[in-house]
Order: sequence, then structure tokens, then C-alpha cells
Amino acid sequence: MRRYAISVAAVTLSLSLAACGSGQGTDDGGDLADPNDITIGLLMPEKKIARYELFDFPMFQAKVEELTEDKGKVRYANANGDQAEQNRQMRAMVEDEIDIIVVDPVDAKKVAPEVTNAKEAGIPVIAYDRLAEGPVDAYVSFDNTVVGEVQGRSLAEAAPGGKIVMMNGSPADPNAAMFKEGAKGELTGQDVVKEYDTDGWDPEQARKNMAEAIEAVGAEEIDGVLSANDGMAGGVVAALKAAGVTDMPPITGQDADLEAVQRIITGEQYMTVYKPYPNEAEAAAEMAVAKVRGHDIQFDALTRDSVSSPTHKDIPAALVPVVELTRDNIKKTIVADGIHTVDDICTPKLQAACQAAKLL
Repeated sequence: MRRYAISVAAVTLSLSLAACGSGQGTDDGGDLADPNDITIGLLMPEKKIARYELFDFPMFQAKVEELTEDKGKVRYANANGDQAEQNRQMRAMVEDEIDIIVVDPVDAKKVAPEVTNAKEAGIPVIAYDRLAEGPVDAYVSFDNTVVGEVQGRSLAEAAPGGKIVMMNGSPADPNAAMFKEGAKGELTGQDVVKEYDTDGWDPEQARKNMAEAIEAVGAEEIDGVLSANDGMAGGVVAALKAAGVTDMPPITGQDADLEAVQRIITGEQYMTVYKPYPNEAEAAAEMAVAKVRGHDIQFDALTRDSVSSPTHKDIPAALVPVVELTRDNIKKTIVADGIHTVDDICTPKLQAACQAAKLL
């Protein structure tokens, strides 16, 4: 049986380059008077998914500072789920003539005109986590089909032949379609009795949809829930509790949110997909700095994969492996990576559960 749990140390090794920050490449910084004095725009899509504010932005910023001797600047903006606002943020960065933009779009299609606008102004664009349409120069993310495969396989093993509710992500997010495709490829022996797409990855909408599924199918008839991320998994758990369920069916997730990890400890959630954010954020920072400096060799070394969007083919990409996270490997993954500490996870109410999970 294939397994997708991959050593985080090995992932980090595969993304690191000895040349980072060393000035190696096809030139010595092009026309830059000081190759460390650069400004990078970083646009994140929303705040309902906690990782962007807690991990991606600070990790990206720290790597840029490391690579530029603390001279590089990151101009950060979060659209809070509003693509029109993200378009305004991106347009303002273009008007201010910053050096490069890294964008994780709210809506991959609707951001395309701003990507084109940036390119016409001579500003490169790197798509981050979600593949923006338009003429992006590169893409860094995880293998999103594999994310769905990990979720689907895990649920298939936990609920063989069972009745499954699928709580998919936002239709505006191209990753959601890949998660769904990957998961369905693994749920071949299961009966998907209800399936929902969730605008904006909204946990409250997921709760309402799960309540509707419970009403239609019956709580006792649901053997598992394929939730595409942890926020929605929280909504699923809330709906099941409201229906009187005390012994939760296996529920999947994604992002390794603190609340989800705590639910895994207590048995309310079965698993989550941990995406090593340091590797993704640092790879994006390295790519952005190399692109601005004109270090083509370094940039090419960081983008050894390729992907295609509906508008452009063969986009240079870096796809970071993911990890299946269960009670058994919490300490050697998210704790070892500094994502969450044992003290954060093991609140006083969870001491007994943490001891059973061998975290204490």
C-alpha cells in the first residue's frame, strides 16, 4: 500500500539550495543597485483559514529577511475572502512599482486581469498555494490531488464499504476540485450519500450542510465524512453533536489547525493533512528573491515541476509533499516543525487524552 507520509527533513532538504542568497546565477543582480533592497508583495486570500496569518505570512517574511540581510521588505495584504478587495490590493502594488508579487487568490479566475496588468507593467507574479489564472511566472503549492488521495484513502481504511458525506471546498478555489478528484479516486468502495460544495470554505455553511445531510440520511447511517479542511470539519462535528452523536464517525481534514489537532487527540476528528508550511513559504520566498535578482539558474532549480491552468500551460512549479497526520505522528511532525507546541495542544482539559496519545 502506498503511503504519503514523508519525512519533513527530507522535504526541507529537497527544497533548499546551497546557492540561496549567495549571488550565484546567470548574473549578479541585473540592474539592481543593491540586490538585497527589494520589495515583495504578498497577497493572502482569507482569514477563516487560520494558517495564512499564523504561518504562511510570518514564515515567508522571515525567509525574505534571511535571504536579503534584513533589507528586503514584504508588503502584506489579506483580502479576507473578497476578490474585489484583493484586486484592489494587487493593483495598488502594481501602481507602487514593487519588484514582484506573490498571490494566493480568493478566486483563481477573477484575479487573472490583475495578473495580466502586473505582467504588462513588468512585475513578475508567482501564484502561491492556489493556481491563479493569467500569465503567472511560477507556482508553489502542494500536490493537491495527492492531498485528496490521502484524505480519501484514510477514510476508506477507517470506514470500509461505508456511507460517506463529502464536504468539499469552495468552487472558486481550483485546489478544491483537485482535492475532490483525488478523494473520489480512493472512495471507490464507499457510498457517497450526500455531497456539498462550500462557498468560501465557510465552517458555518459546512455545519448547515451537515445538518441537512443528517436530516436526510440519519446520523446513525453516516459512517464517515470527507471534510476537505479542518475549519469545515469543525462545522461537521458541531452538527453531529447537535444531533446527539457522541461517538463520532471518522472525519478527515486539512491544514493541521490547532483545534483540529485537539479534536484528533480526543477522537472527534480522525485525521488531517499536514502541509509543511515552512517548506512552501520558504520556497516561495526563495523563488521571489531569485526572480527579482535575475538568478535564472537558482529560479529554475526551485521550479522543477510544471503545471497548467485554464489559461496557460507548462507553468514552472514547485510541488511540496504532504503528510497524513493522525494521533500517532503528531509529535514528530507538527510539534517537531514548531507549528504547535505540546503546551498549546495539551490544555488542562486534554491532559488525559494527551497522555493516552503519548504527547505527555
